[in-house]
Amino acid sequence: MNATSPGALLFCRTDVPSVRPPALLLRERLLLAPAGPDWSVLVPEGAPWREGAEPVDRVVAGWAGALTIGVTWPVVALWWDADRAGCVLATGFRRPVGYTWLADGTPVGEDEAMHTFAARLGLDPVLDTQDLEPLTRPDPHATAPARLLGLTAVLSRHGLTLPSGLAPGEPATHLWAAARAQGAEPVEWQGWLDAVRTELDAVEKGALGPWICGPRARALATAQLAAGVPLLAWALTRRSPGWATTAALLIAQGALGLAYDRLRGTARK
Repeated sequence: MNATSPGALLFCRTDVPSVRPPALLLRERLLLAPAGPDWSVLVPEGAPWREGAEPVDRVVAGWAGALTIGVTWPVVALWWDADRAGCVLATGFRRPVGYTWLADGTPVGEDEAMHTFAARLGLDPVLDTQDLEPLTRPDPHATAPARLLGLTAVLSRHGLTLPSGLAPGEPATHLWAAARAQGAEPVEWQGWLDAVRTELDAVEKGALGPWICGPRARALATAQLAAGVPLLAWALTRRSPGWATTAALLIAQGALGLAYDRLRGTARK
């Protein structure tokens, strides 16, 4: 890796149609493709860190958290830059858990974080954890990209398949070109109207269908608004685009939930 080669990959443990609506609300240029029977991958163009707005790890952590709000599937985000590399696991409203390595592969995370990572993903507590633990120990022959590949090797037992050309450690421009060459689907912001339609279609068809109207839906939407507004204020104070995106998504989903519940309730009368 060199000073001009930061990049990231976001692996969602669900199919492509389920990923499309929340990915759209990130309002970033992304490519979306299958990454195994029960996985999808998002390849970001990387504008936030290319423009120097925020380090890649903080941006990716915010995106991963935003993607999992209001859904039942987790996101494993891999990121790297000239000095470090790492992983972030986001699972809904839980605090994300991550691990970091220096460019030469030196582990600088907490061992317990890797155990939490395995537990939240539902990995085998014996076999998978045994193979994850070496990633937290010094190894003079393991670079940061090699550590990330070791992590994906463990996830491959649970259906993850790295599409050709999408290797951790590659610059974002190379990943983008490789994904486009394989026909990855572009996910681009087209305005709030299209976003609302996409979100409502996904909710109607998804596992959260029972929560779209009625007391439970109103309670969930109210909770999203209550969490999103103060989080947005905090993110703006800290000038954190990643967490601002998470807050905006919370507010949008809460507002949409209340509006949709009201429209459905009116239509039934």
